[in-house]
Amino acid sequence: MRRTVPLLCIVALLASVRLSAQERDSVARPTSHVALTSHVSRPTLHAIDVRRATDDVGHATWNVGRATVHWGKWLTAGAAAALTVMGAHEHESSNREFRRLLDLCRADNADCDLGPDGAYLNPAAEQLYQGSIYFDRRARTRLLAGQASLLLAAGLFIADLRRRTGGPGNKPLAPLQVAGDVRAGGVQVGVRWTF
Repeated sequence: MRRTVPLLCIVALLASVRLSAQERDSVARPTSHVALTSHVSRPTLHAIDVRRATDDVGHATWNVGRATVHWGKWLTAGAAAALTVMGAHEHESSNREFRRLLDLCRADNADCDLGPDGAYLNPAAEQLYQGSIYFDRRARTRLLAGQASLLLAAGLFIADLRRRTGGPGNKPLAPLQVAGDVRAGGVQVGVRWTF
């Protein structure tokens, strides 16, 4: 498990290099979250975007708030996934230690006698119990951090959508239109097909 997660991360990062959509000139994109260096070095296809993202002198402008939201949503979503996987791994380690304690107790019930302070009298049993508690606390911490990251990622996704005007740009079909009529107290529903 310890080798699998980093290996999958490396494969995912290297796979994005091979995607055609990652090429610089494959798709025209808005540049409000990307700093541009100069309009001289860019192709003429993106000249409008470059002029929009540079000031009068030709220096690059950077919308830090938009960039933070745009890239932060993916970072926190990845952190949520990674922390959840790590929490599941720690939970499995806790279960493994506790199963070993149960096997020890089933083999000889005297090994699981408790002392007056509530600790196991057998040091091996106490060590297994403390190991189970240790991994359980680590799992709880990682799972709570993963849930907090997921909540933050959801907030950042919503914030990123709210900054766009006119909704998402990649909506292939939006034929349904709903409009309210306050005077008549009704709703108008229409379908529009563009060819």
